Amino acid sequence: MSLTFNPMESFHQDFSFRNSEAAIRRFPFPFPEDQYLYSVNLEPATSRNPGSVFEHCFDIDEHYRSEMAERNRVLEHDPRRCLVMPHMQPAAWDCLGVLMEHLAEDYPQHFQLQRDGERWHWRNLALGIDQTFTYGDADSLPCPPLEYIGRQVQGDFALLDQRDGDLFMDAGLVTCPADWSLAFDAGMSFMQWHAPVPMAHQMGVFDRALKYLLNIQVGQPVRRLNWTMTINPRLDTSPETFHEWGHDRASVTPENVGRLVHLRVELQLMMRLPRSNALMFSIRTYLISMDELVTQPAWGQRLHRVLRDLPDAIADYKGMTRYRQTLVDWLRQFDPEA
Repeated sequence: MSLTFNPMESFHQDFSFRNSEAAIRRFPFPFPEDQYLYSVNLEPATSRNPGSVFEHCFDIDEHYRSEMAERNRVLEHDPRRCLVMPHMQPAAWDCLGVLMEHLAEDYPQHFQLQRDGERWHWRNLALGIDQTFTYGDADSLPCPPLEYIGRQVQGDFALLDQRDGDLFMDAGLVTCPADWSLAFDAGMSFMQWHAPVPMAHQMGVFDRALKYLLNIQVGQPVRRLNWTMTINPRLDTSPETFHEWGHDRASVTPENVGRLVHLRVELQLMMRLPRSNALMFSIRTYLISMDELVTQPAWGQRLHRVLRDLPDAIADYKGMTRYRQTLVDWLRQFDPEA
């Protein structure tokens, strides 16, 4: 399953279900119906859905090491991918604490945390990290707290400050975005950074979402799925690197569409941080090629119908206009009723 640039790299043997077939079945297919409509589609993240394998808030899988290597590469090339405004320093520490606590509890074979007041001892056995530090003291870590923990957790993280009845993107670590930029969105309000999304504003989707998010309480995280398409198994499709991947959209043909085109799904988690009251917005990205997806017949059939009937404005926003018809034509063979 092509989640990273090095899909053959394994994590630990106890992830034994990660053979190719099982990894495909584990993919978070995002379409419950044969058509796609914008919706808030939030659900509690603390309860397991029937058939869901995402029992933990933060998913660690067999691509952990390779994705962390990719994150390090992006940050070394572009340090702006990690941004924390001065008033968000408490939230950055809060994020570090919450992530360490969850990882140590959910994956004790890989992560360990011991605390003696403000003196913390963190061990990441997967990456060989053994760090003693003082919570709240940036000088006791090798790099700032959000960057430190962000280099050890799969997925991107935005920290939203809540004030004046709104949410503001005032901190984050984002190295694998789906065509958006933390540096550009920094400081924007919830409606401002969602402004480019077509149709959803007229439907009132974001009004309802903001009202819901403002009322999330500590200990009551929620999650949702979002999706788009990506050419090749590329995690970093940021505007900053558009010159590296934008031309790929013109490379899709009927012969290579199954190999090149990937369904990109984000498992998004919204969690109230207990010490700072900031809202953590985590985005874990999964990619699956069309060749892999259609090994699940119901998925191939449904995706054909979703993309065939998708409004043009949404298809254009998701960047698939140039190759959409080629993809729909290819998927038709997997829809018995087409």
